[in-house]
Amino acid sequence: MARLFNFSAGPAALPLPVLEQVRDEMLEWSGCGASVMEVSHRGRAFVAMAKQAESDLRSLLSVPGDYKVLFLQGGATQHFAQIPMNIARPDQAADYVITGAWGKKAAAYAKHLCAVNVAASTEAGKFLDVPDAADYRLTPNAAFVHVTPNETIGGLEMHELPAVGDVPIVADLSSTILSRPLDVSQYGVIYAGAQKNIGPSGLVILIIRPDLVERAPASLSPIFSYKANADGESMLNTPPTFSWYVAGLVFKWIQAQGGLQAIGERNQRKAAHLYDFIDCSDFYSNPIARRARSTMNVIFRLAKPELEAQFVKQASAAGLDSLAGHRDVGGMRASIYNAMPEEGVHALTQFMGEFARTNG
Repeated sequence: MARLFNFSAGPAALPLPVLEQVRDEMLEWSGCGASVMEVSHRGRAFVAMAKQAESDLRSLLSVPGDYKVLFLQGGATQHFAQIPMNIARPDQAADYVITGAWGKKAAAYAKHLCAVNVAASTEAGKFLDVPDAADYRLTPNAAFVHVTPNETIGGLEMHELPAVGDVPIVADLSSTILSRPLDVSQYGVIYAGAQKNIGPSGLVILIIRPDLVERAPASLSPIFSYKANADGESMLNTPPTFSWYVAGLVFKWIQAQGGLQAIGERNQRKAAHLYDFIDCSDFYSNPIARRARSTMNVIFRLAKPELEAQFVKQASAAGLDSLAGHRDVGGMRASIYNAMPEEGVHALTQFMGEFARTNG
């Protein structure tokens, strides 16, 4: 078996020890005589695993005790709609900060459910920077302010939250959750698709302040209601059991690495090494404002764009996979989530150096 260094933006690489444990437990899990995919989600073994996974996640993120932690389905995109359904009245405005494709999509979904105010956007500048504080046009008494702190497609990150007063911040943290320490109390709602730093696709983690849980209208179908799902302990219907199980293993793996402080320091080293290499090169460039560079998704361009396909092909042959940029923006993209080891990033810069010498 020869595993590649997987730079995919998502579904993304999982830690090798986690994959090995999944392999070893695939046919017989937890003394059940069956796979975790074959047992009841209401059985004693699965319920115990689910409770432990929630406890570990709460510990990793220091989640305040009164916040609800939900393990849901649908992908983050489904929650673009569910969030306004749950915490905004149809006659109430919600503010959206748009710094890339995913924030723009979230606002588009919300327009069908509430009044949307674009409080700030950098689309006119091709999403190469984050808004300045003076650029925000916030709505008084808005239902919430939605942000997408890290934009995976554009490789842009908001490293500071906007000052919004008492209005709750709702954040799509799909690509940065568990990559560093986080002050959960700054947010009203955090939601994240699992397929980057948590586990397989199909699972969404949602962390919500208790007063916002109570905003769910009684007329809302229970399957879409965060309150109903919280009351049902994320088992209102059959949850994504396999993804939940793998997520629990990932939480244990993060603990074994030294927790989020150690993970964050390693991620900073990986990003700094790659950005430093790009900045010192005449062959590669990064167009994002330095203050807004993503730690998780590093995009770069070649001085000769006609060599992009060759770069991707040769990189894959060298064991460096999924480096092509998103189809909407082109170029290159290296996603360096938690499971990407530092040696993978060093292997990438070594390849980049050789490719530049050969083709410069």
